[in-house]
Amino acid sequence: MEYSGNFYPVPHDWNEAFEQLKHYLGTISKKRVVIFIDEMPWLDTPKSKFVRAFEYFWNDWASSRNELMVVICGSATTWMNDNVISQKGGLHNRVTRKIKLSQFNLHETSLFLAKKGIKWTNHQIAECYMILGGTPYYLDLLHKGYSLPQNVDFLFFRNNAELEGEYDALLKSLFKDSQTYRRVIELLAKRSKGMTRKEMCEELNFSDGGAFTTILENLRNCDFIRSYSAFGKKDRDTMYQLGDMFILFYLKFVKNGGGKDEAFWSNSIDDPARRVWSGYAFEQLCLSHIPQIKEALGIRGILSNVCSWYKKGDNAKGIKGHQIDILIERRDQVINVCEAKFSNRPYVVTGKYLQEMYERMEDFRDTVKTNSALHLTMIAS
Repeated sequence: MEYSGNFYPVPHDWNEAFEQLKHYLGTISKKRVVIFIDEMPWLDTPKSKFVRAFEYFWNDWASSRNELMVVICGSATTWMNDNVISQKGGLHNRVTRKIKLSQFNLHETSLFLAKKGIKWTNHQIAECYMILGGTPYYLDLLHKGYSLPQNVDFLFFRNNAELEGEYDALLKSLFKDSQTYRRVIELLAKRSKGMTRKEMCEELNFSDGGAFTTILENLRNCDFIRSYSAFGKKDRDTMYQLGDMFILFYLKFVKNGGGKDEAFWSNSIDDPARRVWSGYAFEQLCLSHIPQIKEALGIRGILSNVCSWYKKGDNAKGIKGHQIDILIERRDQVINVCEAKFSNRPYVVTGKYLQEMYERMEDFRDTVKTNSALHLTMIAS
């Protein structure tokens, strides 16, 4: 109660702390009062009995005061879900509104960087997003006097870099059993097109039950993974794919990267591994901006489903394999066959490449037996 003008002794436990808060709030006139509890999961230390004390404070006293609003924040998604949102005890069904604070999209990231005085090209901003995602904390670490490669080297590859150990710290802060979540994340990082839950359980030797469902839901709630269906497949064949930009970059280039040159990113422009990563990361950027892509295509108001398509090849039988990563299947019987290309110069579609795309589209039509019109849609950085 530092700024209340009243003196209260240091409480012995959370019950006493909430009693002091009740006393202080009772001295305030009947005007609107907001109690803001930031990072609530960190207050619930072992043996603290914080949640039980808060339950009693709310149910016994605070809930009956119409002028009172309590705002609870927490970055540990699993804790917030288990102890507040989906709690079965004293806080069951007590939440009035849930607010999910999502990361910035690409446009918001551009505005944020401009506010910081960072003047980069659209291509550079897209690459920045492919590395850091839209997390304001990470974006705020960027130095306006550095180029993007210099910033990446400074944040990840110099000695004692700011984000060198961020991946481990992030998982430990979000998930109680962080090692289990790490295994799922790092498995998906190795399978770019994603995996079904059955495939993941077999690979990780997990039981395919409610506990694994909770893991997938928590990862999806954190926007670490996305789920999608391959074209024409049923729900049981749902694919799960790692889509978090920061984690994808970290696992590809930073994890187990000890001894790398402190200017690694500045000096790896022509690295084949970087080119492979950039193509995949740009596809993930596109998948996280489907509403914006639909807006640009003038189809935002048309009901649609985003999926992918994969056909396994067989050289012995002369069957050519094909893959389309982004399909926008529309209610008006049109399918946008999207091709995403990340390039630092205007992308030129050659006759040979166009012929390959048309062959892929016809193979798709013949395989899935669709009567919808197919529109080739190029998305370039």
